[in-house]
Amino acid sequence: MQAGKYKRIVLKLSGEALAGNKGYGIDPETVERIAREIREIKRTTELEVAIVVGGGNIWRGLAGSSKGMDRATADYMGMLATVMNALALQDALEHSGVDSRVQSAIEMRQVAEPYIRRRAIRHLEKGRVVVFASGTGNPYFSTDTTAALRAAEIEADVILMAKRNTDGVYDCDPRQNPDAKKFTELEYIEVLQRGLGVMDSTATSLCMDNRIPIVVFSIDEPGNILKAACGENIGTIVGGMKNDG
Repeated sequence: MQAGKYKRIVLKLSGEALAGNKGYGIDPETVERIAREIREIKRTTELEVAIVVGGGNIWRGLAGSSKGMDRATADYMGMLATVMNALALQDALEHSGVDSRVQSAIEMRQVAEPYIRRRAIRHLEKGRVVVFASGTGNPYFSTDTTAALRAAEIEADVILMAKRNTDGVYDCDPRQNPDAKKFTELEYIEVLQRGLGVMDSTATSLCMDNRIPIVVFSIDEPGNILKAACGENIGTIVGGMKNDG
């Protein structure tokens, strides 16, 4: 087993990460690749792994509300999209030989367990991967905020933000400005003050208050999830270890 600086991690996967190059829907090959990388984490380390999935590959609440739909209704639809992604990921994990559970913040007992903090921690301690779906169960809160909240609740050591089309945090969009500067380390307050878009401000503030580091890295390169989980210096790290101060 590889030794690392983390014991329990939260991996944040956007809906777009599950869509692959298609940009929408669920790409089975991409989901299977992610599942294999998580299997490698479980095979080679003693890490406890929780995952928070987004739903932007299927539905975005903000997009719906911008076209006149009631915001709460649009957000609930987005939460249902995250359940679809979570079930697809669970299926791929199980086919890869990884024992997993989906916990939903909105009760739907036929397809997922209800989110119960102590039960989630128990699953992790038994070596199961827990996939959190339905966001926080409340409209107006993003799945980034869900990742920060769940990480605080289960006392995770770090949040790994797997991003598409970027390998870290830049001072401006590198696709538009070839002189964009990549940060290797940032403080939470810098992210908030400069509006760097690592997470939304609610999620970043929650991480800052609970001293939960955030590692932003590219999911496009195979093997990066394992590297980030083992504490290798890839991407950008926001904040320090929880016991730094």
